[in-house]
Amino acid sequence: MSEAPPLPSLARNSHIKHCKLCLSGLPSSQVEMDSSRAAVGFYCLGALDLLGAKITDADRAAWRNWLWAQQTRGKYGTGFKPSTYMTPGNDSDYSEYDTPHLIMTYTAMLSLAVLRDDFARLDRPGILHLIRACQREDGSFSALPVGGEADLRTVYCAFVISSLLDDWSGMDVDSAIAYVRRCESHEGGYGQTPFGEALGGTTYCAVACLELAPSTAASPRETRMSPSHRERTIRWLLHNQTASGGFCGRTNKAADACYCFWCGAALSILGAADQVDSAALARFLADCQFKFGGIAKAPSERSDPYHTYLSLAALAIYPPPAADETWKLPSLNVLWNATTETARWARKHIPASN
Repeated sequence: MSEAPPLPSLARNSHIKHCKLCLSGLPSSQVEMDSSRAAVGFYCLGALDLLGAKITDADRAAWRNWLWAQQTRGKYGTGFKPSTYMTPGNDSDYSEYDTPHLIMTYTAMLSLAVLRDDFARLDRPGILHLIRACQREDGSFSALPVGGEADLRTVYCAFVISSLLDDWSGMDVDSAIAYVRRCESHEGGYGQTPFGEALGGTTYCAVACLELAPSTAASPRETRMSPSHRERTIRWLLHNQTASGGFCGRTNKAADACYCFWCGAALSILGAADQVDSAALARFLADCQFKFGGIAKAPSERSDPYHTYLSLAALAIYPPPAADETWKLPSLNVLWNATTETARWARKHIPASN
């Protein structure tokens, strides 16, 4: 049996250029993402953070100022909107059609931590008000206080924001945890909503939520996932690593680079990281590198910031064995989805008590 060829280098400089280009303006192939610019900014800045890229003081200040311009307040509380694509107003009361967005609030707060902001302008009580306004009767959270998608992705964002603030008073924790548990699928993973098909991304969201939330009398952390339930979830996640080395997001689907993070991070939280074939995972992601920079969802596809960041985040959790220096990345806080150093900065500067 012949040995596998050596792993090619991680094209760090090309990936840095790709992310900086997308920060300055999205290419024509990705203009549909303009209405989620705060999220795109997080993927780009997060990738630069993982790659140890140098950011000039001028760029750091410009990106901070743009993010703070998206913080908006009104009767539903305070949060961050996706971009100025609808209204150009700056830090003013919003209308029913331009409310802050829970997912964008999560990404904006982490982006500001990457940029080492002091968070002096953060309206903490207003954000807690927003979380409260977004929680629905079934325990889930809508993306907007006036509606929008409501599933495990938005629940995860509400949980991380509360964890970043170190203040869970903006939600009914027990109701939210009960909603997460109702999303468990018979396969072992979790669907976006109750009775939905198991998905790699929402399984990560569920597992992270169950670990993030503080213990309560009704829901102690140690009782949220039984040993048999944990084993079933681990088994389903491991089966999602395909022969290509990458992970798929649903049973019997093709591998996709983003699921290398979603499934891999969930396995790390569950204490099963040692069962992942990290060498095969790295080889798959190496093949997903786009020749002009960035990492794509699959080999021969075009790269984008989302898959670039999540691929690098997966590699931070699962560094390939016997790889060259280009593959060395900083450690990751898998619950918040940020580098350990950025998580430390956030913990020091975001909570009101600090």
